Amino acid sequence: MITGEKLPLSFYTRPNVVQVAQDLLGKYLFTNIGGMLTGGRIVETEAYSGENDRACHAHLNRRTQRTEIMYQQGGVAYVYLVYGIYHLFNIITNVEGKADAVLIRAIEPTHGLEEMQLRRNMPVVKPNLTAGPGVMSIALGISKKHYGTNLTGDIIWVEDRGEQVPPEKISIGPRIGIDYAGDDALLPWRFWLKENKWVSRKK
Repeated sequence: MITGEKLPLSFYTRPNVVQVAQDLLGKYLFTNIGGMLTGGRIVETEAYSGENDRACHAHLNRRTQRTEIMYQQGGVAYVYLVYGIYHLFNIITNVEGKADAVLIRAIEPTHGLEEMQLRRNMPVVKPNLTAGPGVMSIALGISKKHYGTNLTGDIIWVEDRGEQVPPEKISIGPRIGIDYAGDDALLPWRFWLKENKWVSRKK
């Protein structure tokens, strides 16, 4: 039973991607794929800025077939493949032309656990069901075909269920796996809920 309210477009089009990444903690990410509702509470995010962020795919105003969606108005999905196997789900933010994005790194699963276990081939529910952006996408059924999906629609969306996450419950640190980004790799743009077992573990 869905009891929350979908986040409006205005949530995503705000100018500060770092604030949006933090504000997404405690919200609920859902997918309705093949008639199966799956989802859970967002517990870990990372911010990427189209301007002056060497970790961002759109750095130096790079426009390719892959990054073109980043330049759209916020509120759409940017999904790309890494290591040839994992699809990573990002939420485009800000106004058209800015190319900001938030990577959703982990959720605490709350809906459709059996379906998620099937998709992950996991007979027992363990944190690595959805702790990490690649496995989370598998569990939620998100793939490259969802590139550009409108996040105010009925396929992928985020809900506000009234949870207020106090600042003292949020940990802040550098993003993961972007050593190539020089000093920008040290930016404190990763946010996660303290002592939450569903947060990904740094390799």
